[in-house]
Amino acid sequence: MNDKPRDKRKTEVIEVLNQARSMELRAISQYMNQHYSLDDKDYGELAKNVKLIAIDEMRHAEMFAERIKELGGEPTSDLLEKIVKGEKIQEVFDHDRDLEDNTILKYNQFLLVCRENGDSSTQKLFEQIIDEEQAHLTYFENIRDHIKELGAAYLARIAGTPSTTGGYSKGFVLAQTAQ
Repeated sequence: MNDKPRDKRKTEVIEVLNQARSMELRAISQYMNQHYSLDDKDYGELAKNVKLIAIDEMRHAEMFAERIKELGGEPTSDLLEKIVKGEKIQEVFDHDRDLEDNTILKYNQFLLVCRENGDSSTQKLFEQIIDEEQAHLTYFENIRDHIKELGAAYLARIAGTPSTTGGYSKGFVLAQTAQ
């Protein structure tokens, strides 16, 4: 049984939620920067999916903010780290794969903090978002592997594909489940 006072337990959960929100805000900025860069280089299909993943991250940041407010906290607006600009296409998906892998690792640690503090609602929120981050990780790994194995032939196949996501977009994960 956890002997910490309720306010202390809530504070610890709010702290990890804000760390997670900061990670999501950084991912949004990183992925949108990559989306613009990929689109400029005429890799539309890749640009579109990176944008959709950024939209997923926006939804995650909002979900964390809503939970923070429910617990009486103030959501952060700080990015965890600066974004990386000017990446070559061969570097983008390695970088994103590492970012998602680290996110999953951290969120599993944050989930344990929630469990230790008796907050099953926030624990379930982390479980849901970890599943979505895993879908992002798998996508980034697959693209990275295609680029490594097929190189210019793969990139030539992608070049000139459309980057438009249409009107309102639900993001990558929700788009995948709708298909």
